[in-house]
Amino acid sequence: MSRTFRIAPSILSANFAKLGQEVTDVIASGADIIHFDVMDNHYVPNLTIGPLVCESLRPVTDAFIDVHLMVKPVDRIIPDFAKAGANMITFHPEASEHIDRSLSLIRDSGCKAGLVFNPATPLHYLDHVMDKLDMILLMSVNPGFGGQKFIPETLNKIREVRQRIDASGRDIWLEVDGGVKVDNIAEVAQAGADVFVAGSAVFGAGKDADPHRYDSVLAALRAELAKVNG
Repeated sequence: MSRTFRIAPSILSANFAKLGQEVTDVIASGADIIHFDVMDNHYVPNLTIGPLVCESLRPVTDAFIDVHLMVKPVDRIIPDFAKAGANMITFHPEASEHIDRSLSLIRDSGCKAGLVFNPATPLHYLDHVMDKLDMILLMSVNPGFGGQKFIPETLNKIREVRQRIDASGRDIWLEVDGGVKVDNIAEVAQAGADVFVAGSAVFGAGKDADPHRYDSVLAALRAELAKVNG
């Protein structure tokens, strides 16, 4: 059966001086989701964007906005991003004192909810919350910076999570973030992922060629994914 694949460019690699146009252009070029990397200079060693950026972009696009919270503690900021227009909010289990409560808070705020796992974070946090998950995000780099290389061991983790999702019988997306590019996206998809965060691979390619169009790199990513479905 053919699988649905979604490409989620991360605005972390976009031109922030023209962010609204960047989002419009990348969606017009065939991207499915806009991915937010929210870092607090506490849980991760970098500082990026807050709910105000999401609120500013929401009128510009009707695209699905996927917010990845790399902040600790996480509960305080969840309602702010929900109010700002997020569709999906994911967080790291280490950033919550009560994971079930945080997932419920996201859903009660009107958003889809997900958990994020760093490369060395064990999967046992999934054991009792699968009924509250709409997405599981696996980091294929250590969080905090864009442009890092894909960690190969993540492929085994993707396979394990895919087995858990299939066994649950639930419609849970499996997203991978970090170092996903044209030359490895098919391998990541074959392992079981169906949502692919690509920051520098998409926005970086646009800067090298035409800064306002991302058709070519998105088409190349789609062509690789088509091989998996083919």
